[in-house]
Amino acid sequence: MLEEIRISSLGVIDSSTLQLGPGLTVVTGETGAGKTMVVTALGLLLGGRADSGAVRTGARAARVEGVVDVSGLGGFAEAVEDAGGVAEDDRVVLARNIAAEGRSRAFAGGASVPVAVLGELAGPLVAVHGQSDQHRLLRPVAQREALDRFGAADVGGLVAAYRTVFDELVAVERELADVVTHAAERAQEADLLRFGLEQVAAVEPQPGEDDELAAEESRLGYADELRTAAERAREALSSEQGTPDALGAVAAARHALDGVVEHDPAIAALAQRLAEVGYLMTDVAADVASYASGVDTDPQRLAAVSERRAALTALTRKYGATIDEVLAWSERSARRLAEIDLADDSVGELEARRAELRSRLAAAGQALSAARATAAADLGARVEEELAHLAMPHARFRIAVRQVEVAPGDGEGEREPLEVDGRRLRFSAHGLDEVEMLLAANTGSEPRPLSKGASGGELSRVMLALEVSLAATSPVPTFVFDEVDAGVGGKAGIEIGRRLAALAVHKQVLVVTHLPQVAAYADTHVVVRKESDGSVTSSGLDVLDDAAREHELSRMLAGLESSDTAVAHARELLATAAASRSQRPRTRAG
Repeated sequence: MLEEIRISSLGVIDSSTLQLGPGLTVVTGETGAGKTMVVTALGLLLGGRADSGAVRTGARAARVEGVVDVSGLGGFAEAVEDAGGVAEDDRVVLARNIAAEGRSRAFAGGASVPVAVLGELAGPLVAVHGQSDQHRLLRPVAQREALDRFGAADVGGLVAAYRTVFDELVAVERELADVVTHAAERAQEADLLRFGLEQVAAVEPQPGEDDELAAEESRLGYADELRTAAERAREALSSEQGTPDALGAVAAARHALDGVVEHDPAIAALAQRLAEVGYLMTDVAADVASYASGVDTDPQRLAAVSERRAALTALTRKYGATIDEVLAWSERSARRLAEIDLADDSVGELEARRAELRSRLAAAGQALSAARATAAADLGARVEEELAHLAMPHARFRIAVRQVEVAPGDGEGEREPLEVDGRRLRFSAHGLDEVEMLLAANTGSEPRPLSKGASGGELSRVMLALEVSLAATSPVPTFVFDEVDAGVGGKAGIEIGRRLAALAVHKQVLVVTHLPQVAAYADTHVVVRKESDGSVTSSGLDVLDDAAREHELSRMLAGLESSDTAVAHARELLATAAASRSQRPRTRAG
């Protein structure tokens, strides 16, 4: 519940604080005094769009603060803490700053938060209803949303169930359309993949084969040179011609040292190392001789290797820089080809899935339509009951829940209609229905759409009846009505005040009004006073005591605070309202 609103430098209001308690609080004042600034301030706290033009002339910034009692608001304090703020003593301060140059900042529990977050936090706390909402509720979409909100207990789950199936159907239809639309492209891609895979399969490359063949081709191409070099090396190590060789030189060196090894351990170590060198050179000489004898010139093998390398090169030019990359491409292409084949095979499965979902959607839509029809009858009866209290006893209020049939061939380019009990019905994400609120204001007239079936004053009363009826099912703790009684007066004004007071038994209600008949029912009466020093106009908010209320009501009645007749009439209104409050009936507004 809102406990307090503080306003600084907003419009004509310099600095004012509005204390809000439970029950009905009315705000009155002369035209242009700034009554709507209270609603504007609330709108800013709810995350509404900031207008730098609303900053008071000469001020650097406007600021609005709202103190919220969170003791009865489950989860609100936790949400504020999640946003970085804190709740102290079950109180949270929400704030909004609007700089004169246009910048806007929002705060929740002392923490700076994005304006959207402030709106998410404060939105569930306050429902603002004004004359602009009358136009909103004239739109079919808003009427459907209002009906669904009213019947949330029975309709809400069906709306969610319908939307789940609808979303599944949209996804399947999108996938099916993609499969069908791109079938030719996939066929071309599949042909290219098959051709490439066939080329790779014909060659049957092995991992690393290109490197191995390159080495073998080089060896075969230089066989004579390799053999000659090996034979020279072998002759240098161990000569078969009797010429000096490396083994002989090492043996001579070792023999020279062996004669003196007993005289110095160092010489013995060197002789041992020469022996090891001799053994190693003997092994190397044998290996070189073996290599030289094994090198053969094989022109046929060389031709075969060259031909194989040419086949592999043809693959690496198309599918990868190396044979390993060609094999990796082959694996990826085989998987992609399988996906394409699966996609083509999935057309039948997707069509079957689509048919099954459309059948389920038809059933879900029928259930939703039935629940909406029941809720429409209930809401219509409640609104008629409220209208009877608002000096419209003969009014008939109906909410039509109907479906639109589409003839074969009609609606080309739109979503294919849904088959429901042999009818081809238009449908959307919100169901099969079009919802329209109808009013017959007088006996004998036929119900017509609200925009055509009611005068300005009648429409105001219908809107109020709707708001009161819808508020009965709303968890919102605070309701704000901004001159929804415009165009109404006399006895109807008294009834409006009585209905608002009845709603205020269970909700916190704030009303900006110009009707004394409504103001008389207030639990708290606040007046916006305008003052001017000749150059600057400012307004402030004052809570009225009983005597001041009489004077304010007399001003609203006759424009004269000192008129004895107006004061007497004001006292009569206050007495009537007090008597009504003492025997106030309970309503559905809880």
